[in-house]
Amino acid sequence: MAHRARQNVELIIERLLNDGYRFHSNDDEQSPEKPHVPPTATAAEHADWLQQRFSAVPMTLLSWVRLVGDVWLVGTHPQWSTSASADPLVIEVEGSRYPSAPAIRDYFNDELSNWREWSAEDPNAGPFVLPLAPDRLHKEHVSGGPPYGIVLPDGCVDGLFVGETTMLFVSYLNWVFSNGGLACPTTSENQWRVKQVLAKDLLDL
Repeated sequence: MAHRARQNVELIIERLLNDGYRFHSNDDEQSPEKPHVPPTATAAEHADWLQQRFSAVPMTLLSWVRLVGDVWLVGTHPQWSTSASADPLVIEVEGSRYPSAPAIRDYFNDELSNWREWSAEDPNAGPFVLPLAPDRLHKEHVSGGPPYGIVLPDGCVDGLFVGETTMLFVSYLNWVFSNGGLACPTTSENQWRVKQVLAKDLLDL
């Protein structure tokens, strides 16, 4: 699964770059961003930490950490000025895109602590969701909802990914790849053509 996912990510990025796509931050500056950071030398150790910290983590997410890396496809397509609103794929588990920022482990620990406080006060708080990506609106620099993420703890092979809807993580990835890395439905024939080219011959996971 993870090897196929990485091949898809690399092919989408290659096609976007050939189209003149600009990968950028989701803020006013739209600073250039690296769309894919492969697993670092400490990725396997980070996967082990996730298991220890959250008791149980789905195998598919651990494989993503060890074999795929962090992905950030937010940006602007020259033929699709609002492509940042198309919910481009973002999965960041190792935090390798932010070398000068506090470790992503601190962020995950803070989110878990906040959830524990909330769930202690609210019996309807729901399960903990490990944040892996901004939601669709935040990706286009609009105030939105909570981050996308995966429900933990979960010792199953595949886990539940919470985004615009809730589905298995691999099902979410297949859905995004079938749309060329841009998950939201198209609103024009031109957008449809862009997505068809990006999605051509991508692998099912």
